[in-house]
Amino acid sequence: MNTPPTDGQFEWLTLDEDEEMLWGETPHRFSLVSSLVIGIPLCLVLVGIPIVVSAYLHHTNTNYVVTTAAVYKKTGIFSRNVQRIEFDKVQNTSYQQSMIGSYFGYGTVDIATAGTGGVEMRFRSVAEPREVQTLINERSSEAHGGSSDEADVLDEILAELRAIRRTVETNESVPQIERGRDRADERIPESENRTENDKEP
Repeated sequence: MNTPPTDGQFEWLTLDEDEEMLWGETPHRFSLVSSLVIGIPLCLVLVGIPIVVSAYLHHTNTNYVVTTAAVYKKTGIFSRNVQRIEFDKVQNTSYQQSMIGSYFGYGTVDIATAGTGGVEMRFRSVAEPREVQTLINERSSEAHGGSSDEADVLDEILAELRAIRRTVETNESVPQIERGRDRADERIPESENRTENDKEP
């Protein structure tokens, strides 16, 4: 897998203070073969020139990035479209390779998020797609592990609050019980006096 590039190719990428770039790449150069095979012969009649130019510009203006916090996809020739998905939202990943892609070592990585029910981001024609998928899965597992720890802490706090509430409710019920006992004690002498009066001739 390639190391993070240091040139201006990814000048569009703005990272958070504690975020680092782990991997970044454009589509594999051999993914242009099919466009060139079709476009170059057609260049003789000028029809193939737009095909070749469009394929080249799409290739050079598409970037895929994996950082410590999220995955990024940048597309656009005349405009710029940047998509970002944080790892705690990644639900599932997969990759596939065509016969040509398997031979030249490139493929497509699909990234699905929770709640969408489908692929949210697609890294097309990237080199070593299996390694890229593994990297994304590792970062996603770490992010979900952190979310689980936070949930455990919240559950503990909620349990403590419930225990405090039960204690307060118990303490409030004790005076009511004592007042009830006092009233019962007050009624006992009255009933005794009534019994004695009944006994008198």
